[in-house]
Amino acid sequence: MSTPFLSFDGVIAGYGGGDVLKGVNFGVESGGVTSIVGPNGCGKSTLLKTVSGLLKPRLGSITFKGESLVGKTPKAILQMGIVQVPQNHSLFREMTVRQNVELGAFLIKNKAVVAARYEKVCELFPVVSERAADRAGALSGGQQRLVEFARCLMLEPELVLLDEPSMGLDPKTLRAMFATIKTMNAEGRTVLLVEQNARQALKMSHQGIVLENGVVRLSGSGIDVLNNPEIAALYLGGSITHH
Repeated sequence: MSTPFLSFDGVIAGYGGGDVLKGVNFGVESGGVTSIVGPNGCGKSTLLKTVSGLLKPRLGSITFKGESLVGKTPKAILQMGIVQVPQNHSLFREMTVRQNVELGAFLIKNKAVVAARYEKVCELFPVVSERAADRAGALSGGQQRLVEFARCLMLEPELVLLDEPSMGLDPKTLRAMFATIKTMNAEGRTVLLVEQNARQALKMSHQGIVLENGVVRLSGSGIDVLNNPEIAALYLGGSITHH
């Protein structure tokens, strides 16, 4: 068996009040989109925090290309090629769109490399070049989200973590955002996505993971998970029943 690109093995993690993740096991293959879905409070966002180094698991291991992530600083994890776009809007509102996007390359000292990457994200995200000189705070929520995506690509990450990217977006912007995730993936980025909009997310995912009460209840291809009758039970407020 080849080493999974990203692997969770018995991950237990939480905050002062107790464990949110209660022994998570799954692997993410390189080059795909993996969606983590499940009811509120099941540990989806907590899981992403353990990958990006914002939260240290109490037990268990997380490895990226065979190297342990546990105990590494968020900066060291960024340098390994893992970038997270957080759930809450994180642009500096008073700075221009261009300044915000260039901040994504703060680890890169070579100005020519930064300039070349900026040109590349402008091609992927027209909003970046069209609104380059505008204050980020003047953009709509959907436009800000796309600028956050553009910023995260400045490091040319191998793995992009997206935490609830559809939060608060209107249907039209939502479609554009999911199309952008597909494009990012087609450009060679592996995407790990936490998403409330389970149907849309699973439709476009190579792999679907269902978290419930801090453990993986179901995993499979995105379409298989979407079509699983137990998923309806999970989303209509019940829990999965095992026959």
